[in-house]
Amino acid sequence: MKKEILKEIIKRNSLKEDFAVLTNLSTGNSEIFNSKNLLSKEFKNYENKINNFYNLKKNGIIDGTQIFILNYIKPVEVIIVGAVHIAQYLIDLLKNFNFIVTIIDPRKYFTTEQRFQKVKIINEWPKNALEKIETNTNFALITLTHDPKIDDPALSYALKNKFFYIGALGSKKTHENRCKRLKEAGFGEKEIRSIHGPIGIKFGGKSTPEIALSIVAQLVSETNKLLLNSKN
Repeated sequence: MKKEILKEIIKRNSLKEDFAVLTNLSTGNSEIFNSKNLLSKEFKNYENKINNFYNLKKNGIIDGTQIFILNYIKPVEVIIVGAVHIAQYLIDLLKNFNFIVTIIDPRKYFTTEQRFQKVKIINEWPKNALEKIETNTNFALITLTHDPKIDDPALSYALKNKFFYIGALGSKKTHENRCKRLKEAGFGEKEIRSIHGPIGIKFGGKSTPEIALSIVAQLVSETNKLLLNSKN
């Protein structure tokens, strides 16, 4: 593989882009491909098969060819609002999966380096912080503070920007009051029902680690649905 291709792989991977590397096993030639790229003459005749493997995020030798495809998939980005105790357990679990995590909390005394290491932290109110992040529908939001001044603006932003997963910590009563506020803010019933609240898969856990596990399990489940839908 040429040095230029390796440099481009490193660059695109660092930028967390979706792309694939095509290699002709007969000639040893490689090139980078995504849905916006035009294929060279060497690969053009297999365009439909390449697109099929790319869209399905499949790796391996493409049927009936000598072309090997290796997909690099952009990680799902998770925004956690609230640097509370449960956030530490969430991060410990999420680091085992292909997620990029950002914590937003205006309260600097919660976001010490001792509590949160190697995680991007934004010490601003969610409304201001989220406007500085280039988000899309592949983002997930988890709110943890129970404080409407902090959680509600983040939930409103995620609903307006159609995050694929939105979850909010709190009791049933807390969530009912949350839904009332969002309805008063102009959101429809369907939008409000898209919020996972109370957050997490229900398996009876009560401790902080168990609640964190239930949240991550729900997030992974919804992420797999997202990836499956993107293939169809």
